[in-house]
Amino acid sequence: MLHLWSASWIAAFALGAIVWGLTFWTVVFHRKKDDELPKQVKYNSLVEATCVIIPFIAIAVLFYFTAITENFVNKETKNPDVTVTAVAFKWNWQFQYDQVKSSVNNQPVNTVGSSTEIPILVLPVNETVRINERATDVIHSFWVPSLLFKRDVIPGLNNSFEVTITKKGAYVGHCAELCGTYHSMMNFELRSVSQADYQTYVQTLQKFQPGSPSYNNRQAAALAAIGQPTKAVTTHPFNTDRTLRHAS
Repeated sequence: MLHLWSASWIAAFALGAIVWGLTFWTVVFHRKKDDELPKQVKYNSLVEATCVIIPFIAIAVLFYFTAITENFVNKETKNPDVTVTAVAFKWNWQFQYDQVKSSVNNQPVNTVGSSTEIPILVLPVNETVRINERATDVIHSFWVPSLLFKRDVIPGLNNSFEVTITKKGAYVGHCAELCGTYHSMMNFELRSVSQADYQTYVQTLQKFQPGSPSYNNRQAAALAAIGQPTKAVTTHPFNTDRTLRHAS
């Protein structure tokens, strides 16, 4: 996608340079010198054909490479290394690790954000990760700017995509579809870690029993188990209490 974007800009600047050159050439060499009208040329087939063919070729080339890039981005493997589900709701996220079942109820382990805690999606580096998407209310959009990619999360539609992250780090994520009052506050964090740390993280989540006093702190405890900061480092919770008024 980055290559397509860069190449498109280079091509746009090249065509722009031609247009600018012709414009300035006309300004410099065809300025009005007297009241005599210049020679009027009508129905110039060569000029008309050129003005049609060149833009058509530019559009066709752009369409071709766009289609190739879209097919590459949308391609999914039969057996990804890791499968997770991102559940979007007004106005937060739940991240479900589909291949790791709870030792209590045999349901996939998960973490969920709140008004006081940013949800963190932990993924391993150098593995094929499929992210399934599900919305419980309205249309949202899963967007991590550092991945150069976003995909809408639509109620009733099972969207998905695959990604392979090559660098460890923390990356901010957003909802990129206007979904209501607190849309701008619907952030999350993607934390990419080693494969060993990922396994430790999800295995730690397995130990927490739903309904237990420590269950709501499972995300922080699992992050601490792999030596990661227990809170998001790229974004922070926003106060959603609209009744508060700041003193002027």
